[in-house]
Amino acid sequence: MKTIKTLSILALGSILFFSCGEKKKDASETVDTEEVIESAEVEEVPEVVVPNIVGVASGNENFSTLVAAVSTAGLAETLSSEGPFTVFAPTNDAFAKLPAGTVDTLLKPENKEQLTGVLTYHVVAGNFGAAAVIEAINNNDGKFTVSTVQGGDIELSLKDGNVMLKDANGGMSTVVIADVAASNGVIHAIDSVVMPK
Repeated sequence: MKTIKTLSILALGSILFFSCGEKKKDASETVDTEEVIESAEVEEVPEVVVPNIVGVASGNENFSTLVAAVSTAGLAETLSSEGPFTVFAPTNDAFAKLPAGTVDTLLKPENKEQLTGVLTYHVVAGNFGAAAVIEAINNNDGKFTVSTVQGGDIELSLKDGNVMLKDANGGMSTVVIADVAASNGVIHAIDSVVMPK
């Protein structure tokens, strides 16, 4: 009987000894891991800076005519401000559709006021992504009118899943690229220049 008791005590003691040893080992491993983590150099991830509307347009060769016009009209500072703005931005091909000589005439210093009117007719105050525009059109019987910074209105509608713009003269344009993000708003590229009255 004494032998059984002795063996039981020894077995229990061994279990406790090995358990404590394992706990100590785990604790020391944790400390070692923490020390390694603390001593490791943490590499900082550079912050991605999204440019403003003018910066985005300047970085895209498809908007070079628009950028030149914005610069000539003195609107770069305005479109670089906090906003937010939604810009329906004509591509170079859109400007090329205008009657011959129109762009050159608009870019002359004496026509700065007219150029400013045309450009601000493409700008809406607020940040309206494609989803919001489509929702507004659908919630208003298929047509939604927005007021531009110029003061005139543009009617938005849908055709074959594309957002369409109808200007004050009945001219039509299609959004060909939507939701180009900028720090102070959003750009939607269009395939024709819309004109105010």
